[in-house]
Amino acid sequence: MKNLIATLLNQALASLPETLVPPSARHIDIEVDYTREAAHGDFASNLAMRLGKAQRQNPRKLAEALITALPNHPAIAKVEIAGAGFINFFLKPNAYHSELAQILSADKHYGTSQSGEGVKVLLEFVSANPTGPLHVGHGRHAAFGATVANLLEAVGFKVSREYYVNDAGRQMEILAVSTWLRYLERCGETLVFPANGYRGDYIAVVADKLWAAEGSMLRHSSAELFAGLPLDEPQGGNKDVYIDALAVRARELIGDAAFARVLALVLKDILDDIRDDLAEFGVNFDTWFSEASLSESGAVERSIAALERSGHAYRKDGALWFKSTDYGEEKDRVVVRDNGIKTYFASDIAYVVNKRERGFEHLIYIWGADHHGYIPRLKAALTALGGPPECFEVRLVQFVALFRGGEKAQMSTRSGEFVTLRELRREVGNDAARLFYCMRSNDQHLDFDLELATARSNENPVYYIQYAHARVASVMRQMQERGLTHDLNFALQSFDQLSEPQEKDLIKRLCAYPGIIATCALQRAPHTLVHYLRDLAHDFHTYYSAHQFIVDDVGVRSARLALALATRIVIRNGLLLLGVSAPDTM
Repeated sequence: MKNLIATLLNQALASLPETLVPPSARHIDIEVDYTREAAHGDFASNLAMRLGKAQRQNPRKLAEALITALPNHPAIAKVEIAGAGFINFFLKPNAYHSELAQILSADKHYGTSQSGEGVKVLLEFVSANPTGPLHVGHGRHAAFGATVANLLEAVGFKVSREYYVNDAGRQMEILAVSTWLRYLERCGETLVFPANGYRGDYIAVVADKLWAAEGSMLRHSSAELFAGLPLDEPQGGNKDVYIDALAVRARELIGDAAFARVLALVLKDILDDIRDDLAEFGVNFDTWFSEASLSESGAVERSIAALERSGHAYRKDGALWFKSTDYGEEKDRVVVRDNGIKTYFASDIAYVVNKRERGFEHLIYIWGADHHGYIPRLKAALTALGGPPECFEVRLVQFVALFRGGEKAQMSTRSGEFVTLRELRREVGNDAARLFYCMRSNDQHLDFDLELATARSNENPVYYIQYAHARVASVMRQMQERGLTHDLNFALQSFDQLSEPQEKDLIKRLCAYPGIIATCALQRAPHTLVHYLRDLAHDFHTYYSAHQFIVDDVGVRSARLALALATRIVIRNGLLLLGVSAPDTM
């Protein structure tokens, strides 16, 4: 209905004389919103006020001209001017009936559109370092990213979901060393584990698999391993220097090929666990993109060379620097260190270029909030290499805090391991986890109430929304038990029976769904969908409590059942986008 009114206003604007509104002023996005009070009609637009400000004309005079030029439409009862120039639209009682019929006809497709025009979007999210299981923070990234992807597809974008696997660099060296050290313990060696090693129990599990695969072939004595190494923390040394020295020693003792086998084993094990965890959570990826492949294919070298050729990079003190200050950064950024080692930034530049080379028109990154400082430099590098800056988008996800009974829960165990996503899902279930993660805007901190998430009460939004869906299914079962049938075609002719205030409120809420989906997709705002579904569930529960559905009057019964079925369709469609189930019984 909002789109209809916007179309009528656009037609009216196009027909105004050029002496009133010149052609150059007519290219304006027409805003139509729901009114806050019924006395002001159903919808309102500030078009006349915006035009008046731009053209320095009286908004009320422009509003009068627009109303006069509005085409007649059977859904519009009257149009009035309010305040400084708002245009208020009052709809006829049956204005929403055709849209209600559309819900029942379109069913699972209701709310979808092609406004995205098939634009190819690459959505990269989660992309957690494969150094251990996913924790509850990663779960928020997964739920947010998966829902944004669903929303974009619902409005016609062609979305590809990608997980960037950080399988190169120093962290992988530490991961391999940590696994090999646990393997040595499995072989019977006694050693002090490095302060900067990965200590999770999962490392010991992989070490057992390494022992099963290699036997004692990779065993070396602790004396060989630690001879001549620098001190570790807290013995007065530097933990970073120490772990790097350990990696060098490991390669010397077992050889590069064996070190690569160790890394391949632990990397595969952790990635398999991450894949399984996400799949169980209903989050799947089209591509798992290897960071290492960028170096192996020469993409990193090509990107560095392109920066140098274009004059956007220079050498200083033996290092290669990107001129990020040319793009507003406070300082230039190192791409290749003075020791010849490429920075993570070099790989990220190659990766963003690779995305464009694969034909993606819009790139969406979902990062943790602590990466906010990284956005300008990567956007600058893309721009320097000829990529349009408007194709680059980053959405930051804030942190999650767990609460139980009003008290903040521990996010990590005594050993320093974070509470995993799998542990959270086992406690509260996938549905609660998916919806709770999306309840708040991604740029706001999230307090996750574990007890509320499992409560069977109206305060739990998951239960409250799903219960509305289940109630409709219950009504239809009651119809069957009584031997009654529902004739949808007859119901479509009976919508004029829906005259109760609760019915009107519910119908208006239902018909807002396509606009909500479009807004959620374009603003990357799953939380708006959660709030809408909760409001819709409230409207339905209120209606359910106030009126009987299965009444003797066939016309009233048919119309009310059709309204209930339309409600079930919209709730199910919305929950599906959120990755939440829509049960028929609870």
